[in-house]
Amino acid sequence: MKKLIAIFILCSNILAYGQATVTMQNTYPTNYFGSPLDIPLILSGTFGELRPNHFHAGLDIKTQQREGLNVLASADGYISRIRIAHWGYGKALYITHSNGYTTVYGHLQKFSDRIEAYIRKQQYKNESFEIQAYPSASELPIKKGEIIALSGSTGGFMGPHLHFEIRDSSTEKTINPFLFGIQINDSKRPTINTLVGYSLSDDSQINQVNIPLQLTFKKLNNGDLQADKINAFGKIGFGVNAYDQLDNAINQNGLYSLELSVNGEKFHEFKASVLAFSEDKYINLLVDYERLDKMGQRIQKCFIEPSNKLNMYAASVNNGYLSIEDKKSYNVEIIAKDFSGNTQKLTVPIVGKNDTILVRKTETVTPYKINYTQFNQFSKNGVTVAFPKNTFYSDLWLDFDVVDSVVKVHSPNVPIHYNYTITFDVSKYSEEEKKQMYIASINKKGNKSYESTVKKDSIFYASTKKLGKFTLLSDKDAPNIQLHNFKKDQWITNHETLKVKIFDYKSGINSYRAEINGQWILMEYDVTTGVLTYDFKDLVFTDSKHELKVTVTDNVGNTNTLNATFFRKI
Repeated sequence: MKKLIAIFILCSNILAYGQATVTMQNTYPTNYFGSPLDIPLILSGTFGELRPNHFHAGLDIKTQQREGLNVLASADGYISRIRIAHWGYGKALYITHSNGYTTVYGHLQKFSDRIEAYIRKQQYKNESFEIQAYPSASELPIKKGEIIALSGSTGGFMGPHLHFEIRDSSTEKTINPFLFGIQINDSKRPTINTLVGYSLSDDSQINQVNIPLQLTFKKLNNGDLQADKINAFGKIGFGVNAYDQLDNAINQNGLYSLELSVNGEKFHEFKASVLAFSEDKYINLLVDYERLDKMGQRIQKCFIEPSNKLNMYAASVNNGYLSIEDKKSYNVEIIAKDFSGNTQKLTVPIVGKNDTILVRKTETVTPYKINYTQFNQFSKNGVTVAFPKNTFYSDLWLDFDVVDSVVKVHSPNVPIHYNYTITFDVSKYSEEEKKQMYIASINKKGNKSYESTVKKDSIFYASTKKLGKFTLLSDKDAPNIQLHNFKKDQWITNHETLKVKIFDYKSGINSYRAEINGQWILMEYDVTTGVLTYDFKDLVFTDSKHELKVTVTDNVGNTNTLNATFFRKI
């Protein structure tokens, strides 16, 4: 008896510990982090929003359509990472806090003076605008509310705003800042504007159709939605296009949760609480990727595809697949919810009916069968494509062809998870011709873009995540360099900056270097405008006459150099 009691107590303790662990993992400090701006927070983007090939990892906070607002440290800590890049977050700061979290501030215009001095020293040491630095805890300590930067629009994004994240310092997972008490005014309910039904097996159907089917619904007096009754049979699922709007903003933001219930019981729920960057690409299974590519509309599925490894589901029975039986009735409710608790509900009445299927899915058989769990390689007319295992999410017949020097590698409406390799045999070209050649992708509009091309003897190859059309192109033209805010031999004593514009219409800019009087200078590159900017505060010159030299190289090695003399009073 004593042994039984001991075992019971032990099991109870284990269960209690497990429950406590779950509670701790889902409880966040709500009074620790302050606002990163000293203005009322209005958002243009929310956590977990569906973006191209990724989820939005934080909040995009509006900065009143201007740059230069004070960005404040959200809590005490230290600058643990500084990153400056042409793309992505642009100029970004990472602050590590003692409670196990890290806050991230992106698209900054410039850093505070001591942070700016620290990173400029590193940039001049490395002679590079793009840089990453990892200061120690003692180098750049920060206090809550301290001005750490000015807001901007760096990173190639249009429109000034502040990107703000909260991450778990140990796992790098990003967590919805709303869970930490960051508050936004939101009295508006989400909007569901499209409903699609999916037949998820060969013998299933919705209204006698075995392909994705857009369904109709009407708005009720209370603001909720009621779909027309559908007849269905077998395994089916649903998806919706939905968005949320916040107060004082017209932006269409993402949902906090999307829930589906069947006959009053919760059946499936997606929740934007925590995100792992390693799972980002599975967004292409969460959405109807083919519809997105063809129609530009994001339908979020209320079911989980077999290869989908996302961990953003709060609940899911049978992976969200509904099994509809003949002559039975079902009541499905899809609820779109924001973090403030505002909801819109769409009710879908279903009658089970095993009817004749009038429209079925079709597929075109080709000589190239992809077994997605294995390595696949195919060649034709001097072109080879090689796909690592699990590049695709399911088996398929690959549409692969080479016609008049244009290679077709399937269709861009199919998502892929990993890069694959496309290789061209270029043995028929001379060494001189090959120097200026590169692999280019061709989009739907016929525009051609450089693909990072590796040249090795008689082959060129590129690792790419794009499906569609490719070809070989030649770039014989050197990049263009233009003086932007001054002229040669001009006195520019009152100029605070020196600006040069660079561009390349074919293979694109690969690198640039600028010097004054033979000394490397830091020129910040705005990829959206092509303008390089030098701040005269960086260096002190003892003479009035100065020689500027800017050298730019494109992606195939063509180089151009601009030399210009200018004058400044000492």
